Amino acid sequence: MPTKIEKDSVTGQETTGHVWDGIRELNNPLPSWWLWTFYACIAFGLAWMLIYPSLPGWRGTSGWIAREAVVADVAAAQAANAPMMARLRDATPAQIAADPDMRAFALAGGRGAFANNCAACHGAGGQGAQGGFPALVDDDWLWGGSLDAIQHTIRHGIRNTEDDDARTSLMPRFGADGMLTNAQISDVAEHVLSMVGRSTDAAAAARGQVLYAENCAACHGDRGEGNREIGAPRLSDQVWLHGGSKPEIMAMIRNPRLGVMPSWQGRLDPAIVNMLTVYVHALGGGE
Repeated sequence: MPTKIEKDSVTGQETTGHVWDGIRELNNPLPSWWLWTFYACIAFGLAWMLIYPSLPGWRGTSGWIAREAVVADVAAAQAANAPMMARLRDATPAQIAADPDMRAFALAGGRGAFANNCAACHGAGGQGAQGGFPALVDDDWLWGGSLDAIQHTIRHGIRNTEDDDARTSLMPRFGADGMLTNAQISDVAEHVLSMVGRSTDAAAAARGQVLYAENCAACHGDRGEGNREIGAPRLSDQVWLHGGSKPEIMAMIRNPRLGVMPSWQGRLDPAIVNMLTVYVHALGGGE
């Protein structure tokens, strides 16, 4: 049987038959402006599908493909930059830094290369992060902050297994291997804190000084000045890779965490390595 059409008693308009809490839904026609807009969108979509690639195997009447355009743009940019890249590839970082044109190009390119390859660990601005990611914007360097030292670190990395020239430094596991007791580790940590005026137990710091001299001074120096030749961190400042609280210092003495940095010379063009060297040196902490 055909459905009976109901009309609203107030407006006289047909209803859809839906009722909520006594309110009937009117079956009003859509506004004409909305319908024409809808039809125009359909027409536009069909025209777009005709002009541009939209279906498998269909290149569109325009013949324009975004991926091919990007490839062409990249190739054009590389061709335009080729002469400068060749100069950067053959120059030393010092020569690049002394030449205004090469330096400007290196800083611009180095910023992009840093964002793509280094920022994930060292931060977008080179600020580093606690957990073993050194800041590159200060003057505290494990291996030195000269152009040559920075270039060597970028090229060969740190403690990786892929490059025989990678920088390598090891710290004994004084607690995990039973070289020091937990009480002795606590005393050494107290002495380290005393180097920056943060010790709260003079007696423990005095005991730790003796232990430090016997176990730590050979690498970190008698006064905690560090040793760049072997990558031993300075302990007499307020820069901490893994945190500077006493529990965090004790954790590093007990079972140190040693970071790893990849070798970039096999991954990046030598010109980009040089650009990164100049860029990192210019972040503020270069020497």
